[in-house]
Parts: sequence; C-alpha cells; structure tokens
Amino acid sequence: MFGIDTAALFWFFIGFFLMLAELALPGFVIIFFGIGAWVTTLLLELGVIQSFNMQLITFLIASFASLLLFRKKGRTIFEGKTSGILHPDASMEDFTGQRAMVVEDITADGRPGRVEFHGTRWLADADIPILTGTPVQIVDRVNLTLRVKPL
Repeated sequence: MFGIDTAALFWFFIGFFLMLAELALPGFVIIFFGIGAWVTTLLLELGVIQSFNMQLITFLIASFASLLLFRKKGRTIFEGKTSGILHPDASMEDFTGQRAMVVEDITADGRPGRVEFHGTRWLADADIPILTGTPVQIVDRVNLTLRVKPL
C-alpha cells in the first residue's frame, strides 16, 4: 500500500496507545514504553532489524534506556509547581487553627461565602456574618467547606 511494513504499523500503534495510556495513568512511566515502540518502528522501517526477537529486544532496550535517561528531566518539566507555603511535614488535612482571609462575604443565613487559604479559594461558613477582607481562623472542615470564626 504505502510501503509500510505491518510489523512497523503494529509497533507504531502500540506506541501510540501506550502514550495515550500515560494520560490516564499516573506515574510518568508508560510514555517511555511508547517511545521504545516508536524507536522499534523506526528501526524496522530503516531495515536495521527484521526478526521478531530483535524487535522485542529493541523495544525493551529503547524503552528502558529512555526511561533511565529522560524520566527525571521529564518529571521536572511536567510536574506541577507548589506554592511552598505548606511546611513539608504538614498535611493539607491539618486546617484547624490556620488563618485564612475572607474574599466573599459570609452570611449567617446558611449561604456560604469564600475564604482564601494557601492560595486557593474555599467555601466557608460561620455562625455570624463576616465581611470581605476580614482575617479568620479555621475551626473545622466539612468536605470542601471550611468552618471559620473571625480573629
């Protein structure tokens, strides 16, 4: 048809699906097996390898070599950035006693307002109305709503 070997097409699609799987699965590992499959495709098309055993060996060597060589650098590029506000030993679950700032009025009628805590806006409620700009202390957390009191 286009001069593409069926084995090369097989390895190309294996690599494509492995790279797609990386989007759904955590760990930043599967993509390197996709790269190994594409290296195998390239070497098949160039006529460097022929037998199925050589294809498997090439796939494994290319996959593990790319994993060892590029994973650390790739993680630093694609890993999310943190604000650094939270102490390394602290947990995001330890909200009680922490300070936050009201960014949307909190009313006593049951409708929650919003506070900013560690750079993120959270729903917040209180027993008394609290105006925007007031610093508050977190008393409790229920799911995604913080219970606060004014300082």
